[in-house]
This record gives sequence, structure tokens and C-alpha cells, in this order.
Amino acid sequence: METAEKNKELVLRFNKEVIEEGNLETFNELMDKDFINHSAREGADNGSGGMIHTFNNILRPAFPDLKVIIHAQVAENDMVTTRKTITGTHTGTLFGITPTGKEVAIDVIDIVKIRDGKYFEHWGLNTLPAVLARLSE
Repeated sequence: METAEKNKELVLRFNKEVIEEGNLETFNELMDKDFINHSAREGADNGSGGMIHTFNNILRPAFPDLKVIIHAQVAENDMVTTRKTITGTHTGTLFGITPTGKEVAIDVIDIVKIRDGKYFEHWGLNTLPAVLARLSE
């Protein structure tokens, strides 16, 4: 299998096992020690600790039935771009917003740089701010 295809499989595995399932063993296996999240909020931890905190301490508790739907992936050399949707039911508190029971869909475009089979850098855009606004209505 060529490198680009291996990298796409790695990103798919991360999305399913880490984001969807909260698997810390897989997270630790797939994260480079020098990982940088270029999309971290200002003042937030932009390393691997900040990333797993977002998934396991913010998103998954708010949406226990969280699912990741991969719509498309494009890979070239050491970069993988993924268009996906994170879905779930808002049954836990999210950034101070009490549970609403509403179904949510967060659209995401991620770019991940892979180094030696591990997540090395991340850039992303998502619709979480719009989702938060709808939940606050």
C-alpha cells in the first residue's frame, strides 16, 4: 500500500477509535510527542493533551452517542485532508449549555500531517460555534 493510502487509513482509524470511541491506547499510539494543533483556541493547550481533552472531556460527555461520518479523504505525501461530520445527541453539558436533547451535526474539514506513522500537525475548520449558538436558543 502506498504512503498516501496508509496515511488515510491512519486518519480513519483515529476518527473511529479515538474521536468516536475515546480509545486512549490508540490515541497514545498515533500521536507524535511533538504534535501541534494549529487550530487550538487561543490560550488552549495546542499539544496532544489539549486534543484528547477536547474529545474525552468536552465532546464525548456532551454527546455520549457521538459518531464520526467520513464523507471524503484526500491524501498527498504526508498530508491527509478529511471532510467529516460529527453527530450526536446533546444529553450532557457543553460549554455551560445544559442538555437540550437536540440532535447536532458539526461539519469539519481537517488537515493532518503524518510523520513516521503518527499525527504530527493538525489544522481544521468546523461549525461548532454555529452549533453552540443553536443550542443556546
